[in-house]
Amino acid sequence: MERVFTTELQKWQTSPDRKPLVLMGARQVGKTFLLKKFATDNYENSIYLNFDKDRRLGPLLFGESLDPKVLIDKLIIHFKQNIKAGSTLIIFDEVQESPDALNSLKYFHEEANEYHVCAAGSLLGVKLLNTQGFPVGQVNIEYLYPLDFFEFLVAIQETQLLAEIKNITVISPIVEFFHAKLIDLFKIYLITGGMPEAINTYLKTRNLYQVREKQAEILNAYYLDFAKHAPKEQVMKIMQVWESIPSQLVKENKKFIYSVIRQGARANDFEMAIQWLVEADLICKTYNISVPNLPLTAYVNPEIFKLYMFDVGLYGAIAGLDPEIIIHGDELFKEFKGSLTETYVAQVLHKLNAGKIRAGLYYWTSNGRAEVDFVIQHNNKVYPLEVKSGTSSKQRSLAVYADKYNSQLVLRTSPQNLKVTGNLMNIPLYMLGNIRMLLS
Repeated sequence: MERVFTTELQKWQTSPDRKPLVLMGARQVGKTFLLKKFATDNYENSIYLNFDKDRRLGPLLFGESLDPKVLIDKLIIHFKQNIKAGSTLIIFDEVQESPDALNSLKYFHEEANEYHVCAAGSLLGVKLLNTQGFPVGQVNIEYLYPLDFFEFLVAIQETQLLAEIKNITVISPIVEFFHAKLIDLFKIYLITGGMPEAINTYLKTRNLYQVREKQAEILNAYYLDFAKHAPKEQVMKIMQVWESIPSQLVKENKKFIYSVIRQGARANDFEMAIQWLVEADLICKTYNISVPNLPLTAYVNPEIFKLYMFDVGLYGAIAGLDPEIIIHGDELFKEFKGSLTETYVAQVLHKLNAGKIRAGLYYWTSNGRAEVDFVIQHNNKVYPLEVKSGTSSKQRSLAVYADKYNSQLVLRTSPQNLKVTGNLMNIPLYMLGNIRMLLS
């Protein structure tokens, strides 16, 4: 399965400023597969170590020395395979299980940077909170996310449609035939989401119910992760937060309310559980702002926020949404349609923010009069972004925002075609990944 991130790995491989690479991301987003395929396609050979699967590797290799030359000799002996600088890719997988392996990256950079080393981990964000000596400044850090809709189109061999929406030079409607087909495929993506195993199941079977079964397996694996890796006193709270997200998002006021989890619950009961899920890359936290000025972080109300799951397919699975109702719609879907679409938008924006310092997701409210689903920053300008799951053209909240702040351009993403009407740009949901290009 082709991933856009392969291009970033190729840039890393040839960069004169290359350092050991740390690839972060949620479990099962495809980090291991991607690195192994990259090694096969771009190197003579590779050395693969999984510190979770074989717990002996850490003490065996790093117990006495972090000297990279010593480590290279040990790896050659252990794997009975030659290691050549620049021609062999060394992969440290589940590196969070071996702090010494993580710390050794510093010495690879300082003393043996001619060797190409990639490290990956599913819970690195969580583990780094408690890891001493992380090689700050000595590594390149990158993030891998679920496949986006553009990658989904490549996976299902709809590259002509992808070219149609990526090669736009003028803001004008997409050919209606293509637009209708893209909307149909987008509905399928709302079901599959971007987890590689879910998409592979769809490619093999074209059966969306089997996709849901695969997503159930992924969710069960996450529950096992909670029990295995989270602090024991937080495991139940993490599960409660995770399972409450659908019921939080179907409320008219979607802000996170602790009492939805448990009557009488307060912030200090669940703060650590929420933070654990954020650091594990399993949820996106969207903060309320009252004034859309730069920097947006300065106007955050930290006590008011929304939580979105990191993958729209898993959200649909945990909410129990039948694929049939997403494709054709019914009364149940009307209740969940808005939250499903917002989860997709949060997923896209979260990925676009990857690697940005203190980048977050934000939404705007105005004294109960109006609420704009997302507020985004691009080239030192702030734009409101309203999410519509249907074809309604109502935009009361955007109008309130535009009047209050004299906005030159406001944004809506919906199933409608690409167009600009007055100061409103409508971006089709399937094109949201191109929002930066459209704004530019």
